[in-house]
This record gives sequence, C-alpha cells and structure tokens, in this order.
Amino acid sequence: MKFNWGKRKPHCHIRGPFCHREAETRDRAIDELLEFIWNLRENGVSNLADLQSEASDPEARDILSYMEQEGLFAQEGDKVYLKEKGEEKAREIIRRHRLTERLLMEIFELSEEEAEKEACKLEHILSPEVTDSVCTFLGHPPVCPHGKPIPPGKCCTAPEKSVKPLVMPLNDLDPGGEGRIVFISSNFPARLDKLSALGVVPGSIIKVRQKKPSPIIQVGETTVAVDPEIVHDIYVKAV
Repeated sequence: MKFNWGKRKPHCHIRGPFCHREAETRDRAIDELLEFIWNLRENGVSNLADLQSEASDPEARDILSYMEQEGLFAQEGDKVYLKEKGEEKAREIIRRHRLTERLLMEIFELSEEEAEKEACKLEHILSPEVTDSVCTFLGHPPVCPHGKPIPPGKCCTAPEKSVKPLVMPLNDLDPGGEGRIVFISSNFPARLDKLSALGVVPGSIIKVRQKKPSPIIQVGETTVAVDPEIVHDIYVKAV
C-alpha cells in the first residue's frame, strides 16, 4: 500500500501490501493511520472523503474498515472522528513521535531529516515507562521542534520525578545560574521577535541575575528585566 499523501504529508509513510502480513505489521499500519488522522485534524481536516482519498488503495481501505470495527474511529455524516480508544492510542503515538524528535534534534543534534526517520521507527516501540523517562529528561517540553503540541503524560504532573531533567525552564535556575537555550515555547511572535533582538535565541548562553521581585537575565553583555512568564517559556540546559 502506498498513500498519496499530497500536501498533508504525515510524519511517516506506509508502504507495501500488508493483507497477508503479520499482526505486528497490521498494527504498525494502524498506528500510521491514527497518526495521520490526528495530523489531519490539527490542520482542520475531518472529512471522510479526504481520508479515503489519501488511502485509495483497496488494502488501505481494508485497514480502515478493520479500525472502524475495532472502535478506533467512527463516521458521522461526512465527518470522521476518533473514538475514545482511538483517541488515546493516537495521542500516545503522537506523544512518542514528538518527544523523540525533540530528543534527537535538540540533545543529539541530528538533522531534521535524520530525526524524522528515526522518530518514525521509535514511535512504534517505546514503552510508556521509557516515554515518560524521555519526557522527564527533556523537562516535559510542551511542543515539538516544529512547534506542534506534545500531549502531556502522567509524568508531567507527578509531584516527584525519578529522572532529573536535563532541559528545564529558565525559572528553575537559581540566581547566578547559567544555561544554554535549547528552545523557546512562546506562542507570541512579538515576544519572540523581542527576545531575538536581545540575543535570546536557541544556542545562546543566558544567565539569571535576579528572580525577585522581577526577573533579570543576561545574554552576552546585555542585561534586561523581563516579564515573569517569559522565564517559564525559555528552556535551557545548565552549563
């Protein structure tokens, strides 16, 4: 099977006929379709016709029929929506993929293409425990490297963490602490532009000069007071 992904190309491809393959291969194909439906939904697409056009191969339609019988998704008129079982499964797949992307790109400094390729493999095999450990290690990032939200897990609200985060919000550094900026999660373009003009960009070394009453940070020779919420949006790796 090969999908005609068009402009809504998802993270991974599904190839080759799988009607006679093992259940493991079928389950991987289901994962890919659930991920695809999730990505379509994020782009505001939920039409059944759009999904069917992307899975026009008869064998792909067989998998879609199987998924519907298994209660993973349902049709309502010309709309498609994930049912509770499918929603949870798709959420886990998306979370594993996007956490893996961030781990590979930000920590291991793989290229976007390399990280994408490896994330497509790992999203099918990471256990919930390993996924939570990766999330905690990264400091529970809210978005992937492309700015798409990472669904939070139980570890994100747990009072105690079994793995010390390598990446943390700038606010977690004590006064005098320094960190290399890994990413900035702000959704406000104007704020990002202002920070960029100050040199507050990924890769820069930032120092916390003061936390109260107002945060004061230093980047290079520039020292500036910032809004308290900004220090929660800047994620750093301590140096």
